[in-house]
Amino acid sequence: MLRYTEEHEWLALEGGVATIGITRHAAELLGDLVFVQLPDLGTRLDKGGPAAVVESVKAASDVFAPLAGEVVEINRAAVDSPGLVNEDPQGKGWLFKLKLADVKAFDSLMDEAQYTKLTG
Repeated sequence: MLRYTEEHEWLALEGGVATIGITRHAAELLGDLVFVQLPDLGTRLDKGGPAAVVESVKAASDVFAPLAGEVVEINRAAVDSPGLVNEDPQGKGWLFKLKLADVKAFDSLMDEAQYTKLTG
């Protein structure tokens, strides 16, 4: 099950750990990515705080932590090949994994129908 934020991040939850990336909509708006900066492993992120940076030929954009937690994995492939985020933003182009401080908070985020309505 996926959840979404108004800042165009998606999350997939598995066993208390959320995989996080930018949505296809965000990737299309940004255009071709040329740079991805991800948080360090072990970094504790606050909900709404800056977590990563994605930069395209058009603009740089912050990726915010959709929920509080600790970074437990990053997608090195997205750093090495930023275009991967454009090609498959909600698959192989994921950005980082966050061990959630409060797993129940996941349910407070938008579902796909709500996100589609937001971007529709």
